[in-house]
Amino acid sequence: MEPKFAGGVSFRYVETSALVAAGLEGDATAVRAIRGEGLRIASALTFAETRRTLAVAVVRGRISQQQLRSRLAWLRRFERRCEIVDISSSVLARVGRAFPVEPVRSLDAIHLATVETIEADPALVAVVTRDRRVRENALAMGYGVE
Repeated sequence: MEPKFAGGVSFRYVETSALVAAGLEGDATAVRAIRGEGLRIASALTFAETRRTLAVAVVRGRISQQQLRSRLAWLRRFERRCEIVDISSSVLARVGRAFPVEPVRSLDAIHLATVETIEADPALVAVVTRDRRVRENALAMGYGVE
């Protein structure tokens, strides 16, 4: 089932790169963007990718097990404050069509397709990302970008 959101509400779609920048790297700009006004929305993919990034960070020695536990607790708190959109068959169908700025990697396409499921005026949606391809496409699709 696709999400249905009330009209007139502003939204912040939080893409993985921004969440990783905030939670793993402590990027203050990303933290501010994520905390901005509006209902926070993320794909289930965002949380899977972020957990994977944290696991790899431990293996590569970027963070300790103690830091991992702290960041996972932060991620769980953020997850509870978010509307999470599943990777549905309609999202996957949208992934197969062209985006305004190609090429787009498959996981980025899932994020962009998920943003479209919000079914809100693009002027009410801010895509919070640090990824160039997602940024360029979101802007081309009429969404705000932070």
